[in-house]
Formats: sequence, C-alpha cells, structure tokens
Amino acid sequence: MKLYTYFRSSAAYRVRIALNLKGLSYEAIPVHLLKDGGQQRQEEYRRINPSGLVPAFQDEWITLTQSMAIIEYLDERFPAVPLMPHDAPGRARVRELAQIVACDIHPLNNLRVLRHLVRELKLSEDQKTEWVRHWIREGLAGLEAHLARDPAAGPFCHGTSPTIADCFLVPQVFNAQRFDIDIAVYPNIARIYALCVDMPAFASAHPSKQPDAE
Repeated sequence: MKLYTYFRSSAAYRVRIALNLKGLSYEAIPVHLLKDGGQQRQEEYRRINPSGLVPAFQDEWITLTQSMAIIEYLDERFPAVPLMPHDAPGRARVRELAQIVACDIHPLNNLRVLRHLVRELKLSEDQKTEWVRHWIREGLAGLEAHLARDPAAGPFCHGTSPTIADCFLVPQVFNAQRFDIDIAVYPNIARIYALCVDMPAFASAHPSKQPDAE
C-alpha cells in the first residue's frame, strides 16, 4: 500500500491515523504542497490524482483520492479493527460527524482556497487569518453541539473506541491550534482530542512525526 501524503495535510493525517489504528504497513510518499510550485500540480502526480490534491492511496486493487473513501475502503477490506459501528444508526452518526469536518470546515481552509483569497481577492495576511479562524470556530461550535446532545457520544466521538469521526476530529483540532484557537471552549472536542492524542496510533500519525516534516 502507498499513501501519497503531505505532513501538514489534515486529509492525509486522517488516513495515517486510520492506517495506524488498523496496524497496516504502508509506504509514505511525500508530495510537498509548496515546493517546486506545488508538487501536487506536477504531471506525474496528476496521473495518480487528477484533482491535484493529497492524499492519494494505492494498493494492488484501486487508487483512491478522497480521505473518507480511503478510510471506508480500509475498514471494509480490513475489518478486524472496525472504525465504524455495527448498527446503521451508529454508522450514519459517525459519517455525519466526520462530514461536518470534511464538508463544513476543512474546504474553507484548504491551501488552494487561502491562496485564492490572497492572490486573486487581495486579502491581507491578517484578513486571511481571520477568515480561517472564523470558519474553524463556527464549524467546531457546530460539531461541539452535535457531540453534546447525543447520548451515543462516549469517551470518543461515538462509543468507547475510535471511529472514523475521531480520525477526522483530531487533524481539525491540530489545524485550529495552528491558528491559536482555544479549543477549551469546546469541552467535548477538547476531551476527545486529549484522549486520542495519547494513543500511539494517533501520536505516530502527527505531522511532526512524518518523514517530510519541517
């Protein structure tokens, strides 16, 4: 298995966590999003992922380029350590929590969006930072409300073991902390994050532990 990754990409971070939770070995192939004009834009990588984004995942069967699809594929192919609940309502809830991050928060803070804000719309660095903080705070507030109201939330986002939702939550909190957002105001998120980051599977997936970390 190969994972085309960038150490600070939250989408790649999600997949690294899932691979580690399942105890799967893989080859990490760095794709630097800033060097050489963005290595993700180069023709060689575009043949792997035409969207020019990370991550991309390959095994002997398939190439996948969306983190949710990759993790669900891994969960179905390697079910011994499940990352989804066994019941349909539980699976739907976990997908909902993950998609709050993947659809409502992350796209508004993606590197290509931030570049467009600065290069094309001429926002200052301070304005760009405020954009990031606004949308992360709004998204985390919504996620916190979902966690607070649902009795299925246990020590983790859902129940007593990590799920896909936790794989998505932890990288988003990492992004929030990069922009000096105090996650203590989101007590459920802060509690789940603190529990997860002490686990080896999450710790070894951290951006600072990657071979391309700067």
